[in-house]
Amino acid sequence: MSNGLDLEQRYRRVLRLLPGYYRRAWEQDMVAAFLEGSLTGDPDEDEWVLEFSKPPWREVASVAGLAVRLYLGGSAAPRRYFAWGQAVRRAVLALTMLQAVRGLEVLLLTAWSRRLFSWLPVPPVRLAAGTPAGIFPPAVWWLVAYAWIVSFVALAFGRYYRTAQVIAALAIVPDLVWLLQGDFTRAFRGPSLGPWAFWVLLNLAPVLAMTAFRRDTPPAARWPWLLALAAAYLLVAVPLTALQTTGHSAWVPDTAGLYCVLAALACLAHVPRAWSRQAAGPGVWSLTLTLLAAEAGAYRVLSLTDYLHDPHQVQVSLAELLILVLAVTLVVPDAIRAQAATHAPPRPHAGYPR
Repeated sequence: MSNGLDLEQRYRRVLRLLPGYYRRAWEQDMVAAFLEGSLTGDPDEDEWVLEFSKPPWREVASVAGLAVRLYLGGSAAPRRYFAWGQAVRRAVLALTMLQAVRGLEVLLLTAWSRRLFSWLPVPPVRLAAGTPAGIFPPAVWWLVAYAWIVSFVALAFGRYYRTAQVIAALAIVPDLVWLLQGDFTRAFRGPSLGPWAFWVLLNLAPVLAMTAFRRDTPPAARWPWLLALAAAYLLVAVPLTALQTTGHSAWVPDTAGLYCVLAALACLAHVPRAWSRQAAGPGVWSLTLTLLAAEAGAYRVLSLTDYLHDPHQVQVSLAELLILVLAVTLVVPDAIRAQAATHAPPRPHAGYPR
């Protein structure tokens, strides 16, 4: 008889998913609990289970979920994991804010095209539609726009995290259906990864990463984020719409290029604080901007397939990518320092979270 060594080693391999500080405190107790739960009381069957059985998928999934929660730690986590958790939460807020800005743009362009703003001239035809054509009526896209705004406000107020995640999850479904139906890909000539990259990186990824918001995480500073939403719309969306209205659409970057430019500008604006030794804890923001820059860069690279027959646009895209890389390089050292210092791990308590 192997005395359970085979099954025990399999459980220990699964527990390697957990951070080291947590594993050192709880590994023995968790292995003992898992082994005890695997036994049936029948000696012959227990011998077979201990030697040949594997950890059930539900327990592996439970450990994987716990690992995600620990790596994106709350207030009681060691500094390294707390920094990653805060960075992911702030990046999610920033991406959700961008989606909310797009939602405001859809709603206000719709109102403009319906002549609710009588003091404005009639909008150009390319802006009057406000919503994409496809299998869904305009009302669906208006609901999507509302959903992103509501999701962002719920995250900013810090009380309705799961509600915000559910609303955002529902908001990305029409885009997925549109992709699968082929409306996105038919808008381009040749192979195109850009629309799928947008959905995965800017729709699906924020929804999944909203798991990092929990009760033990510090709430966001609601008013700065709400003011940032208004500023982003007035300083980014409105000028870009004005350029298209006046016939200067060539000056308007595509979505991937716009996100690269915004991420680069945010990194450059943060450089003085990141390099200041007097600033209190700027490293988390540097890590946040590094994550946002990585996502914008990945979107820019994948969307290059949209312009395989347009050398000029490829050159512009590569220039945007180069600017982004140079800008984020200035804050990466501070992002690394955000994880350097650690404090003592939280004291063990009765039982471990499952």
